[in-house]
Amino acid sequence: MLTILSNLFGPHRAVSIYAFLKTWGLLVVGIVGIVTVATALLVFNDDGTHEHDSYLTVSVLSATPVNGDLKYGVIASVQLPDGSATSINEPKEHIARTVGTTACVEKRVYVESGEPRYRFKLPSLCEAKQ
Repeated sequence: MLTILSNLFGPHRAVSIYAFLKTWGLLVVGIVGIVTVATALLVFNDDGTHEHDSYLTVSVLSATPVNGDLKYGVIASVQLPDGSATSINEPKEHIARTVGTTACVEKRVYVESGEPRYRFKLPSLCEAKQ
């Protein structure tokens, strides 16, 4: 390999490139490979299109302000109507301040997989449906 590098880059640069590849080459190839595989999975796995299913008023099990301040958002555990629980992150302050003992949640469903996703919404949207 040193002979090939020497023919391509010259003898002095070949030694530097060879030393770099011996020490960091495997790590660089590994990181590039992981990033490539992750990107391919995200791009080719699902187109990500989803559609609105419903607005739900759910019970809040626990709510924690991000960085101890609601202006950075809230992370809350909510109990869904089917009895299961999920955690929802809301980075917007004006919506995070509406999360109390209950919260308005939008249920969105991915078109291809049918997997549900939830996100907080303003309470007026849940009140409007009733």
